[in-house]
Amino acid sequence: MQKFLASRRASEQIILAGRVGVNGQLVRLVGTKVDPERDEVTVDGKPVRVRRKLYVALHKPPGYVCSRQDEAGRSTIYDLLPREWQNLYSVGRLDFNTEGLLFLTNDGQFALRLTHPRYGVRKKYLATVAGVVDEAMLADFRRGIFYEGEILTAQSARLVSAGRARSVVELELAEGKNREVRRLFESRALTVKRLQRTQVGRIKLGELKPGRWRTLTETEIRTLLG
Repeated sequence: MQKFLASRRASEQIILAGRVGVNGQLVRLVGTKVDPERDEVTVDGKPVRVRRKLYVALHKPPGYVCSRQDEAGRSTIYDLLPREWQNLYSVGRLDFNTEGLLFLTNDGQFALRLTHPRYGVRKKYLATVAGVVDEAMLADFRRGIFYEGEILTAQSARLVSAGRARSVVELELAEGKNREVRRLFESRALTVKRLQRTQVGRIKLGELKPGRWRTLTETEIRTLLG
């Protein structure tokens, strides 16, 4: 019942106050089970609409923040979404200059499943780095390095292309620590010039253009939750 109405604490207060009805009967028992497809739920006599769960994939461009509002007046990812989707929240974050695949949802369990370290949902990134990256460096990343007080680790790291001026590296991470990709290279005095997240779990960025979004299919949602 609590999940059906609002936040858990607010829902319990509404129920205990005798304001909730199910199929015409007042309910005062916290934890009462309801079926949104069959039961009619009311608050103060008014029907409660079921909040439809939404799962959106966005290609975040660089130069956008993942907050709803920005004190510096910078553009936010919500500027890219329909107005009626302003209640969605991002599943994790990409920093201001990072681009690529970002999910938004109103389903807290979905967000937890994709972001909590215990689930180890892997994410792939493509990093363009100023300078030379060699296999020995990538091996260190795979083993894990101690930097700024914590261990940073890439589950996989491979050199896509290399030159004297720049290198392109694909990395796969499991924990998603703050700025982890950039900090891995910073630990070796290298700067990431471009960083794009290309995949979360089995879902790839694909042909989704910068600034555009699409809803996830039922199959994709089950894949991410599985």
